[in-house]
Amino acid sequence: MDVGTIWMDGEFVDWEDAQVHVLTHGLHYGTGVFEGVRSYDTDNGAAIFRWEDHLDRLYQSAKPYGMEIPFDREELTEATLELIEREDLPSCYIRPIAFYGYDMLGLNPGDAPVKVAIAVWPWGAYLGEEALEEGVDVAISSWRKFASSQIPTNAKTTGPYVNSVLASLEAEENGYTEAILLNKEGQVAEGPGENLFLVRDGEIHTPGLAESNLDGITRQTVIDLAEERGYTVHADATISRGELYTADELFFSGTAAEVTPIRSVDDTEIGSGTKGPVTDEIQQAFFDVVESGDRRVHVVHREAEVAAVRRLDRLVGLDQLDGGIVADAEERVRDRVAPLEPLDGLVAEQVAVECDGFVEVRDANCRVIYGHTCPFAPRHQ
Repeated sequence: MDVGTIWMDGEFVDWEDAQVHVLTHGLHYGTGVFEGVRSYDTDNGAAIFRWEDHLDRLYQSAKPYGMEIPFDREELTEATLELIEREDLPSCYIRPIAFYGYDMLGLNPGDAPVKVAIAVWPWGAYLGEEALEEGVDVAISSWRKFASSQIPTNAKTTGPYVNSVLASLEAEENGYTEAILLNKEGQVAEGPGENLFLVRDGEIHTPGLAESNLDGITRQTVIDLAEERGYTVHADATISRGELYTADELFFSGTAAEVTPIRSVDDTEIGSGTKGPVTDEIQQAFFDVVESGDRRVHVVHREAEVAAVRRLDRLVGLDQLDGGIVADAEERVRDRVAPLEPLDGLVAEQVAVECDGFVEVRDANCRVIYGHTCPFAPRHQ
């Protein structure tokens, strides 16, 4: 892999030096939590897709295991941004992971330290570039998805992903691109690493979270985009195996899979056997959003002038909502960020506006000349 650096426990280390002890607790017992995140190369620089939401889930996933992640959100954000810059990878996959390290073996991690690492690398379409247009052939797995009464299904935990590994291996061995897992009741849960959507009579259905699936961040984005376009979305559906075969359209969603159509299930053609019109509209809307750096999905913009932007991020007290200009913002910018020459050469009469964590720099005529998601700004209730 043509990547040279990994962030590990507060330091940037060479790729080959990012190592752990062979008796690491997480290696033996699967006690780790992780995220899969994408950064997209946009006109505004690298844009990390819903980074704040991924961080929320990372910290929430750690709770059932009594895991205290020893780095705060700001530190993980700074590390990720710098890692992207060091590797010059505005378009990349990002893997933050926290896990119990080595202290002594035993099921209870006890005093084992919590280790944290972040890696980035180039990664194209997870299921293949052609899959985004032509769709994928999938099979129902003989392996069932575990229930939340057995392992928390709302936590993205390393160990339980052996369930997904088995389903993926089985699908590949039988000539399919991917699998679909049913839950213990025999209803549709999700793919090994994707949520699933079904289209029938112009309405969109996706299994509810009680069906043993992960609360996918891309899943929620798809729901939002579909509702914005007037579709009725049944986000708490129970879908039987038989309904898959008679669906008008099916598609996967996920950080890796993005929005990928499904053209057949167990060799049964879905719809016309090609990407359907609803899937196509949702897929196009999704890529329009992530590739434009749309702030509605909480991306983090990255410009070459990172030092000045970071200082701008740390502005506090800009508590005017709905994009209104704070009266003393101009003075604050001059005091804390001046000079602003690195920002595309713009100087003079600049003010900052903060709206739910999104910082804008405006000129004297209130025109936006720079926008940046501020992960450190106070959130308004």
